[in-house]
Formats: sequence, structure tokens, C-alpha cells
Amino acid sequence: MPPRLRVFYSLLTAALLLIPVVALYSEIATRSDIWWTPPASALSLTESKDRVRIFAEGRPLETLLEQKQVSITDGAAAHVLTTQEIGLRFNNWDRVRGQRQPVLLFYAAACGAGVILLLVLATGRLACRGERAVA
Repeated sequence: MPPRLRVFYSLLTAALLLIPVVALYSEIATRSDIWWTPPASALSLTESKDRVRIFAEGRPLETLLEQKQVSITDGAAAHVLTTQEIGLRFNNWDRVRGQRQPVLLFYAAACGAGVILLLVLATGRLACRGERAVA
């Protein structure tokens, strides 16, 4: 392969290699603490029964709230809590991380293939050989 073509294809491969590299970096560098349920969308105790159970002194929090045994003391006044006043936020990082695995593997494979192609092109291993005459 002529040197000009080798340089051209090497630069083209390096430029195309930047696409999966940037995508992989942006996926890995994403903060893991942003996957919490927003405060405005916090679930009530009854809506979150399938994901969490909260116990205090071995008894379910719902039972304690129904029996009016949970209160907040604000200065001198005490306020008994109800089930509607309890909100739960969930960290969905485990679910997001599981969904991201195939994408990360694809980007990593694309980066590896791009680096191999770049090395093969830059070192001239794809040399064109002339045709041989058949006798």
C-alpha cells in the first residue's frame, strides 16, 4: 500500500475510532448518584410494598403508623405521622447498570477492533502484493 494511502486510512480509522471512545467514556463517566427517584415522585408506603418493607423494632412501619405510634417532635409540639406523610425514594442504579452492560460491551469491542485496525494500517501489514503469473 502506498504511504499516502496508509496515512490516509490510518487517519480515517483514528477519526472513526473516536466515536466509540467518546461514547464509552461518556457512559463510564456518568455519575451513579443521579438515578434516585425525584423527590416530587417519591412513592407512598402503600405504593412501594412490592419493593421495600420498613421495620422498626421488629414491627412493620405501616402497623406502627396505623396504631399512631410514630411521631415527630418539633420543639415542644409532637405531630403523629400518617401513611400519607411518609415518602420513599429509590435508587435505580442497579437497574440502569444492568441495562447499560450490552451497550458498554459493544463500545469496548468497537474500540478494540478499531485499535487493531489502526495498528494494522499504520504498520503497513495490509500490503498489496502483486499478482503472480500462473505458468
